[in-house]
Amino acid sequence: MASGWPDTGDVVTDPYTLAVWCPDWPVVAAAAEAALLPHLPAAVVRGNEVVACSAVARAEGVRRGQRKRAAQGVCPELVVFEHDDVRDARLFEPVAAAVEELAPGIEVVRPGLVTVAAKGPAGYYGSAEAAAERVVDHVADRAGVEAQVGFADGLFAATIAARRGAVVPPGRTREFLAPLDIRELDPPDERRADRTELVDLLRRLGLRTLGAFAAIPERDVAGRFGKPAVLAHRLASGVVTRPRARRRPPPELSVAEHLDPPVDRVDAAAFAAKALAERLHRGLADRGLACTRLGIRATTEHGGQLRRVWRCADPLTPQGIADRVRWQLDGWLTRERLTAGVELLELDPEEVVDADALQLGLWPGAGQDQGEAAERAARAMVHVQGLLGPDAVVTPVPQGGRGPVERIRLVPWGDDRTPATDPDQPWPGRLPAPSPATVFAPPEPVVLLDETGGDVVVTGYAELVARPHRIVHGGQTRKVVAWAGPWPVDERWWDGEHALRAARLQVLGTTPDGAELGYLLIRANGEWAVEGVYD
Repeated sequence: MASGWPDTGDVVTDPYTLAVWCPDWPVVAAAAEAALLPHLPAAVVRGNEVVACSAVARAEGVRRGQRKRAAQGVCPELVVFEHDDVRDARLFEPVAAAVEELAPGIEVVRPGLVTVAAKGPAGYYGSAEAAAERVVDHVADRAGVEAQVGFADGLFAATIAARRGAVVPPGRTREFLAPLDIRELDPPDERRADRTELVDLLRRLGLRTLGAFAAIPERDVAGRFGKPAVLAHRLASGVVTRPRARRRPPPELSVAEHLDPPVDRVDAAAFAAKALAERLHRGLADRGLACTRLGIRATTEHGGQLRRVWRCADPLTPQGIADRVRWQLDGWLTRERLTAGVELLELDPEEVVDADALQLGLWPGAGQDQGEAAERAARAMVHVQGLLGPDAVVTPVPQGGRGPVERIRLVPWGDDRTPATDPDQPWPGRLPAPSPATVFAPPEPVVLLDETGGDVVVTGYAELVARPHRIVHGGQTRKVVAWAGPWPVDERWWDGEHALRAARLQVLGTTPDGAELGYLLIRANGEWAVEGVYD
C-alpha cells in the first residue's frame, strides 16, 4: 500500500562523524593570498553582495548579505576581495592534507570543511575531546590557520557541532539539535533557494527551532510541504536519508588519462580535467547513474601518488566534476610544489545514485526529447574548445548594470554562469528598452561635431553646449537628424579605480541616400565613444 508521502529512501543514523571547519574560509584564503595584515578588516563579495567577512570586519558592523556599498559605508577601511572558488580550494589543500595526516580517509565537503569517520581518531587518541584538540593543534602547526572540530551523528549535525566546537556523544544528536534556530537548516555558506523559502515559511508558522520542526509527524510534513521538507525534517530530527540506489560502483566506471607530456601548469591541468570529467559523466549516464563521492588520483612522472575524495550532497553534474578536479589539481600543483609533472590522472566514482535525481538540459526549458541533441551540441562545443581553446566558445549571461556592455557577461562554455551582479535589482538610470542590436566592448571612438565642425561638449550639468550636426564613425559620416539626452552617469564614486563619471546620448544619423542608423554614445574623459548601434 502506498505510504502517502514521498519515497525519500531508507532512514538511518549516519556514522559518528568528525568535522573540521575553518571559520570564514573565503576571507582567510583571500587574505593569505594577498598577504593582508591580520588587523585589517576584509570581506569577500559575489554579485556585489558580501558572502564572507573577517571577525575584524564584523566588529565594525559588516555582515553577510550586505551590499558591497553598505559594507564600505559602515567600514571605510574594508578590504574587498572578489569570490574565487579556485583560490578557496587551492589554499585549502594544506589544511586537508594536515587533517589526513591524523585521520586517513577524509572527505572534502567544500573548501573550508572536511569530514571523516570519527571512530578511528577518537579511538586512537583515547577520546573525541583528545582527538579534537590534536587536530586543531596539528592544522595550526602544519597549515597555519585556525580550525574548529565537532563530533556528532552525521554530516549535518557534525558541521553544526564544528561551528560550536562541540563534541556530541553518539545517540545524543537529536537532543543537541533541538534548541537550535531553524535557520541552521540554511546556513549562509550553503544557501539554497528551496531551503531558504522553507525556513522562511516555517518561521512564519512559529516553528523557530529544529526541535519544534522535528516534533511534527513526518507524514504531516510530507502532506503539507512535500519531499524537500521531508529531507529537512529528517536532518532536524538527527537522522539522514540514504537513497536505496546508493552503492559502490563497478571498477570499470573509473576513467583515466595519460598526459603526454606531463602537466605541470594549472591551465593545462584544468583543460585535461574538463575532458576527463565529461568522459566520467557520460559513462555513468549510460548506466543511469550519477556520482555523489568523487575520488581524484594523480601520479607524477617520478612515481609520486596523490589522492583526495570530494563528497557532495547532490549528484555531480559534468561541470561539478570538472570544478572539483580543477580545484584539486590547482591545489596540488600550486601548494604541494611538485618536483615532477602529473602524467596520469584518474577519477573514481566512489559512490553513485540513480541518475533520475539529476535533470540536465542544454537550454532552460529543454524537454526530455531534446536531451540527446543537447548532449551532441555540448560535445561539439567541448570539441571546438579542444581545438581553439576554452575562450573560443562563450555563453552570454544577463547580469545587472546600467549600460549595454555591463549587462551581458560572456563566460566560456561549461564555466559557472552565475551573474556577477543581480539583474533583478532596480538599477536606477539604466538604459531603457529597446537595447542596441550591436554592442561594442570596449566602446569604439566616435566624433560628434556641431555645425561649425567643433566638438560637441557636455557640461558638468549634463547639458550640450551645441546642437549635434554630424557623426563620424568607422570612416563614415552621417548627418544627425535627431537626438535624445544626454543622461548623466555617476557610478561607483567611492571606488577610485572603477569610478565612472560620464554622459550618454542617443542620436539618429542619416546618409545622403536616406539610410538611417541610431547610435548610443557615451562621453567620458572629454571624448565620445559609441557603445551600441540600433539598426
